[in-house]
Amino acid sequence: MTENAAKEGWSGSRHLLRQLRDLMKGRASDEQRLDRIVGLIAGQTAAEVCSLYLLRPGDVLELFATKGLKPEAVHLTRLRLGEGLVGDIAARARPLALADAQAHPSFAYRPETGEDMYRSLMGVPILRDGRVLGVIAVQNVQRRDYAAEEIEALETVAMVLAEGMAGGDLAGPTESGPSLQPARLPAAPLTEGLGLGVAVMHQRGIVIARIVAEDPEQELDRLADSLAAMQASLESYVEQSGPGETREVLETFQLFARDRGWLNRIQDAIRSGLTAEAAVQKVQSDTRARMEQIVDPYLRERLVDLEDLGYGLLRHLLGDDGRAAAARLPPEAVLIARNLGPAELLDYDPARLKAVVLAEGSPNAHVAIVARALELPMVGRCSQALTRIWPGDFLVVDADHGQVLARPGHAVRETLAESLEARRRRKQDLAVIRDLPAVTADGVEVSLNANAGLLIDLPQVRDCGAEGIGLYRTEVPFMVRDAFPDVDTQTRLYRRVLEGSDGKPVVFRTLDVGGDKILPYWNEVAEENPAMGWRAVRIGLDRPVLLREQLRALIRASEGRPLDVMFPMVSEVAELDRCRSILNLELKLARAEGRTLPDPLCIGIMIEVPALLWQLPAVFERVDFVSVGSNDLMQFLFAVDRGSPDLARRYDILCPTALRLFKGLVAEAERAGKPISLCGEHAGQPLEAMALLGCGFRTLSMPPANIPRVKNMLRGLEVGPLAAYIDFLAGQTCHSVRERLRHYARDRGVILD
Repeated sequence: MTENAAKEGWSGSRHLLRQLRDLMKGRASDEQRLDRIVGLIAGQTAAEVCSLYLLRPGDVLELFATKGLKPEAVHLTRLRLGEGLVGDIAARARPLALADAQAHPSFAYRPETGEDMYRSLMGVPILRDGRVLGVIAVQNVQRRDYAAEEIEALETVAMVLAEGMAGGDLAGPTESGPSLQPARLPAAPLTEGLGLGVAVMHQRGIVIARIVAEDPEQELDRLADSLAAMQASLESYVEQSGPGETREVLETFQLFARDRGWLNRIQDAIRSGLTAEAAVQKVQSDTRARMEQIVDPYLRERLVDLEDLGYGLLRHLLGDDGRAAAARLPPEAVLIARNLGPAELLDYDPARLKAVVLAEGSPNAHVAIVARALELPMVGRCSQALTRIWPGDFLVVDADHGQVLARPGHAVRETLAESLEARRRRKQDLAVIRDLPAVTADGVEVSLNANAGLLIDLPQVRDCGAEGIGLYRTEVPFMVRDAFPDVDTQTRLYRRVLEGSDGKPVVFRTLDVGGDKILPYWNEVAEENPAMGWRAVRIGLDRPVLLREQLRALIRASEGRPLDVMFPMVSEVAELDRCRSILNLELKLARAEGRTLPDPLCIGIMIEVPALLWQLPAVFERVDFVSVGSNDLMQFLFAVDRGSPDLARRYDILCPTALRLFKGLVAEAERAGKPISLCGEHAGQPLEAMALLGCGFRTLSMPPANIPRVKNMLRGLEVGPLAAYIDFLAGQTCHSVRERLRHYARDRGVILD
């Protein structure tokens, strides 16, 4: 068969799919069926070789069947994950097509296979629910440029094989005998907390029994009916969610259900010969492959939403309303997935679900927002989650420190269970002090405020006893949308924030995007040092329409209420003057329209750029308040990329240099008679907060969950003696005074945790 003929054979894939179906349903042994399958594929592709590798416990790919390689290599040839071209395909979970495979740097020759004569190779991963089951590869003696249609067709074959393994029609990689050794898997915290439970693999219960369609038109009708049912279900979710950011997330999510490109791809797969559910599964795999090639985390999260819709559509096609997975959960379960969409997470029983581990994921993903509302510990970017965690493993998910402990020993499990119970009791104890005043033991009043960025955060702000919102990050709602919100949309959002704050003050920081905060609908600007690049107020001044629209929405939303506006990343007084001029233009417009203006209107800035430290007198003449952005200020002060793991702990905020800086800032603010606060992760840590109080800060803003701990600390603290001790420490030249401050607190009975 010629190469062109092979391509034509691929295009008419219905016949091949039916043959595969019949082979998998046959009465022959698994080994005989696998041999016939690789022979069939080799014949259809005009390939001299077709080989099937399955992933075995221990991350080893074993040759299970071949047509063309030496038969004695079966079950003898093994490759580690990432070893050779086949190992590379499995490790990356994406196809590979090479006209000259032996020239590729990952090529690994195994003498027992006799493959030295074969030059070209095309291979695809066998995927199911984001988990690699194996690899299927074809090889040719002559140089061959495989077409995109051939790769897609082989992916369809791989999908059929994966479903056959899941349905029991074909032997799959055994999961017996995985490593029982304890393992610590690094991850990134997405929502805080500690969760213990049994590993449950997401969506492992969905098995597609019927893959090849007999009547494509009937399958298209089934797709349309199920799509309508899914959209109705989404509408029900939206109505049940009530007002808040969760509702906004789900409303945005509904838009994906109407994505024509996604639907067209499913319909095309049905016309190629697949059933509706098999077509959805194939598009899921294609989507996942595209995700692997996208760098932008926000675009990847949007594709995750499409995957979420695909699983919802599968449940409707298979007659599963999505609650079956929840019914199968053990009493204490930890969900493992490559990624999740918000609707998928809501399918699980929150009373049984104790934590979530994602191989991918980001803090601003829709699912993380929903998990935060459910107070469900969640970690992401756990790259080993799908290869080193097995169903039934006991797991500890430490979402505070970003780690997953798999299969810990009995003694460790008991200790962690005690720790979890202690956390529960401590949380109950801290709830008691929620309504107590934030006053130190020597009578100094402190204002503890919450950081927020979504409407879903407002109940937490009320529950934690915060005096207000010291930092409302207006960019977060922009980041979870797929288009820039117009003035009316922003106005509604800010009005709901003000109304939801129960009359407590809210400080709105204007749009702070750029750097590591990328809007999915903006083209990313390539910069060598994005944290110091085109971001925050620099964008607002270069694109004044954006800043004007946001300020216009804030003015309209306030409607006579107090309004505090804060400009981020200001580097010089001239930038502040330009911001004030733009604000004055919007105030003039509001007066001309007869609108009620904010009363009072207070203007502030973030002190984040060290250059501003030498302009403070002029700054204080122009603002009503300032807030220290400790994260960026420390990053720029020490020339440290805070995202670098090598430098994350190299410099300490509790060092003499930082203490002198903070004391100086407070003194300048007191001389000018202007309020000063500090916001950032440091304000929410009891030890760091204690040091900041000793430096003179009386207003701190932090994540809502941290307020009870900080309040508990300060109520047992005498600030007078601490301030004198801070004066002494600020004059030292050591790397850090952290341990000295810890001993100070311990000696005086100050509770840090």
